[in-house]
Amino acid sequence: MENKKPDNIVYSAEEGYNANVLPYATTVGAPVIRVDDLVSWKSRGITTVNKELELKFNELKLQYQQLMEEYEWNELVYSAKFSFEPVIGEIYHLYRDAAGVNFLSLISPQEWNREHIGTFKLNSDKKWIHLKAEERSVF
Repeated sequence: MENKKPDNIVYSAEEGYNANVLPYATTVGAPVIRVDDLVSWKSRGITTVNKELELKFNELKLQYQQLMEEYEWNELVYSAKFSFEPVIGEIYHLYRDAAGVNFLSLISPQEWNREHIGTFKLNSDKKWIHLKAEERSVF
């Protein structure tokens, strides 16, 4: 009976009475130790991160699609036939002739009855910017 200590006394044979060094409370009146339910916190975190990553992915996907479209338009214009040096900032029109050859011209589609492919503007980086119909009316 001598070796038996009451349940409310913290005693270790190696360390003796060590209640004051334990990282948790050991008295009857101490607050209850509860393990937090982290499942809901984790699921909210996963949902938030997944939404953010999905938005970023969709943004990058859209930028990639725009870049590819820009590349294709530039490839089309640079492979077209023209016998002049384009001036930066000027507007040019891309046409297809009866033989199926693409060519660049200064003549607008309203002034000429040819198959019009698109309207372009050369920027300072030597990149052709495809102008939509609403953008053309501004110039």
